[in-house]
Amino acid sequence: MALFVVRHQHSAERCLTQDPRMGAMLLNHLGRPNARQYGVEIQGEAVVQGEHTLYFIAEASDENRLRDFMQTFQGMGSLDIYPASTWALAVAGGGCGTPAPMSESASAIDPADACQQAIDAGLVVQRVHPLNCETPIPALIGAMVPNAHFYVRNHFQIPNLDPSVFRLEVGGFVKRKLSLSLDDLRNLPSQTLTVTLECAGNGRALFEPSIEGEKWNLGAVSTAEWTGVPLVEVLDRAGAQPTAREVLFRGADGGTVAGRLGPVRFERSLRLDQCHDTDLLLAYAMNGEPLPVQHGYPLRLVVPDWYAVASVKWLTGIELLDRPFHGHYQHDKYWYEWERDGEPVREPATLQRVRALITEPAPDHQTRRGDVAIRGVAWSGAGPIDRVEIRVGGGGWQPAHLVGERKRHSWQPWEQIISVPEPGILTVQARATDLAGRTQPERAEWNRLGYGNNSIHQIDVRII
Repeated sequence: MALFVVRHQHSAERCLTQDPRMGAMLLNHLGRPNARQYGVEIQGEAVVQGEHTLYFIAEASDENRLRDFMQTFQGMGSLDIYPASTWALAVAGGGCGTPAPMSESASAIDPADACQQAIDAGLVVQRVHPLNCETPIPALIGAMVPNAHFYVRNHFQIPNLDPSVFRLEVGGFVKRKLSLSLDDLRNLPSQTLTVTLECAGNGRALFEPSIEGEKWNLGAVSTAEWTGVPLVEVLDRAGAQPTAREVLFRGADGGTVAGRLGPVRFERSLRLDQCHDTDLLLAYAMNGEPLPVQHGYPLRLVVPDWYAVASVKWLTGIELLDRPFHGHYQHDKYWYEWERDGEPVREPATLQRVRALITEPAPDHQTRRGDVAIRGVAWSGAGPIDRVEIRVGGGGWQPAHLVGERKRHSWQPWEQIISVPEPGILTVQARATDLAGRTQPERAEWNRLGYGNNSIHQIDVRII
């Protein structure tokens, strides 16, 4: 269905709304049920006050259907029909007159529809194409984030895969090639884990000087309950040949990237020994529901504790390799890059760095003096959280209370009640330490691609 803006104008002498009978007839004609009989969906309409001008927004398969529906109005005055676009679609295409780019490797979800769903869910849109959205920090509460509020990270357009013909192909240096349908996977032993996923670029916008790339604030993180087949179940059925060294995971999403000839697929690899971890999942459900399309439907990999780039979405292929993989998102991106003593130094971005976020109160929020609740979440890929500390104003660090038992793969809620007797601007900081002994730094070290910014979180609160 195409989108149109319609404008109808008539003179005061020909205004049919002055005749109750004719006005009612036109109301019935413009009613949604009648419009659908013409193949037209009316999204909204308005009459300009003091003028004899009607505007409405409608969808139709083509302009001729719309003109047929509006024939009565054409006889009363002027009728102008304009092909239109939503603001989201215009942004996705890079301009009001440019169509949105399409995926080069699979049929894709309409970017404007996906963006509108994210906006309606209250996500903070960073980019429309590819769709990238943050979860508002005050929504990062509880054991799990609802699916609609879970942050969204994409490198290409969102594939639209048909589950009825879906197959997970397993090949390469294996003893037995596999081609598994969704039913095949659901019939294998399953496991459910609560796992926090975080984009490696979370916090990139807070680095100074500024770094190119998605300007994530601190909301590119969320926690969900994932259900699926342990990866090792599938690998054991395929059987690794003695020369196999790595396992490559191939997503259905793809496109062109700078520095590479031709289209590429989103692909990542792990060492074969890392894939023996029984907590790695081939997930087909999220928070008790089928995976939402923006989160990898019908199948994705979930790698607990690692930055989410390892958790390949829209997973269609697993290939065992006899050598290291050097794809774009394995070799060119997702590396810390520094200059030390005049020499470049690289280190892959793997485990999530330890971090605590303050989720309540919100930054610059007004709070009455007296007892003030400071709440948040903390997580680390290196181990469960050992402690969270807060600092108020220029005071010393004081321990916060960890809520519930320690979590292995998901964030740890925490809270602390402080007494604030006087009004003013109150600065609150939070830092976390994990059981591996890692503590958040005052300021994370700047790196060229802007990954792993786990600087101590600080907010200002207005006490009234």
